[in-house]
Amino acid sequence: MADRRVVVTGLGTLNPLGNTIAEYFRNLQNGVSGAGPITRFDAEKFKTRFACEVKNYDGADFFDRKEVRRYDLFTQFALVAAAQAMEDSGIDVEKIDPEKAGVIWASGIGGLKSFFEEVKSFALGDGTPRLSPFFITMMIPDIAAGYISMKYGFMGPNYCTVSACASSNHALIDALNWIRRGVADIIITGGSEAGVNEPAVGGFNSMQALSTRNDDPKAASRPFDADRDGFVIGEGAGAIVLEEYEHAVARGAKIYAEVVGGGCSGDAYHYAAPHPEGKGAMLAMKSAMADAGLGVGDIDYINVHGTSTPAGDGPELMAIQRLFGEDAYRLNISATKSMTGHLLGAAGAVEAQAVIMALTEGIVPPTINLDNLDPAIDPRLNLTPNVAQRREVRYAMSNTFGFGGHNSSVIFKKV
Repeated sequence: MADRRVVVTGLGTLNPLGNTIAEYFRNLQNGVSGAGPITRFDAEKFKTRFACEVKNYDGADFFDRKEVRRYDLFTQFALVAAAQAMEDSGIDVEKIDPEKAGVIWASGIGGLKSFFEEVKSFALGDGTPRLSPFFITMMIPDIAAGYISMKYGFMGPNYCTVSACASSNHALIDALNWIRRGVADIIITGGSEAGVNEPAVGGFNSMQALSTRNDDPKAASRPFDADRDGFVIGEGAGAIVLEEYEHAVARGAKIYAEVVGGGCSGDAYHYAAPHPEGKGAMLAMKSAMADAGLGVGDIDYINVHGTSTPAGDGPELMAIQRLFGEDAYRLNISATKSMTGHLLGAAGAVEAQAVIMALTEGIVPPTINLDNLDPAIDPRLNLTPNVAQRREVRYAMSNTFGFGGHNSSVIFKKV
């Protein structure tokens, strides 16, 4: 039996560039940076004192007081983004089979802030374990998927993918395959992360992974630039409703794009650094194209992992050049983390949405802050520097890679 086609019928987001898809797309096109001084905690003593935070968010606008107390911020972000995506999709939950509808959500670290606060409270106390009854369910990364499924009554596949910064793409690929196989007709997928907190910022600082450009935060995330000094941590959520094509057509749904392939690989090299020749990255991209039945001449745009780290940016571009050959110079390549920062486990979701924008609007978002190209990078590559570029995009790829050597690539098609 041939695989069923899978399309995108709903989008929702909360991220450093916008609290709606329209605001996000507008700021992507305009090359806006989401970076600024950290407000979620007192960062005065930290090496890095800035981040890409979600702006103008108050949980009380969406949840009652009891819910706010029992939902970690990453779960709040997930529920808000999923609600936007469901509304956008126009799905009437009373008219679908709940057993054929699922939720596959991603988070790299889940409720880290909740874990930190509860353990800190215990450590500073007298040893009596006065922990919140919601401690465990606020912390575990899978809880967002559970809450989304409860809200909509979705009884199909329901779980969380955790593969560090590759998590959201793995969720997308799993959702794609469950629908292809006929197990589900509809899946809410994507990811959320709330990593702007003391243990995350302090931990990444200890790894020397974060930029310390405290005097100019908006210019700190600068993939491929010779002066890059680390990534900028971000937060937020991206939700994507995937639906079987005929199911979507039958109800007259708006279709943004088709998901045509996904590929995964492992570097088998280092716990935090990518393979220096980009072998795992190349394998993930190659696998995604094979899954989609495409060749190198079909892809027009790649939203790269592009974190703005000295160790990471070069090998990914090396992998693209080895895989695409001369076609690499025909591509548009951009790193939207230059604007959003790095949303960790949610990165793939919001970057998939950037790819969908390129397909639907014919506008490739830029790599901002690219002022002084790293001399080790081939200047013939079109890295979409600083200004968005208009072009027809037929097929676009989104790459995400995670600590542990996890690599995932997803391909979308214009409809």
